Amino acid sequence: MTLIEFGIFLLIAGVCGAIGQSLAGFSRGGCLTSVGLGLVGAMIGAWASRSLGLPEPFHIEVGGTAFPIVWSIVGSTLFVAVISALSRGSGKGRR
Repeated sequence: MTLIEFGIFLLIAGVCGAIGQSLAGFSRGGCLTSVGLGLVGAMIGAWASRSLGLPEPFHIEVGGTAFPIVWSIVGSTLFVAVISALSRGSGKGRR
């Protein structure tokens, strides 16, 4: 994988993470957070789809590596929803 392919890979992960954040309704952090959420969401979503025997409806291949778009969005949405639920309950003095 070349440097340009890696940059494209991270760009796709960032877009998927940002979509996951907006679907979950919780946004904390910037561009790097979205990239991280997209990558974590891809791992969670791909694992869940394999475990349940679900097909991969849409993926993009970058440098010979397939990136699952739909499962990345689903996984990042679930991950952000869990983070949101945990962080909202732990605040002291919030009204």
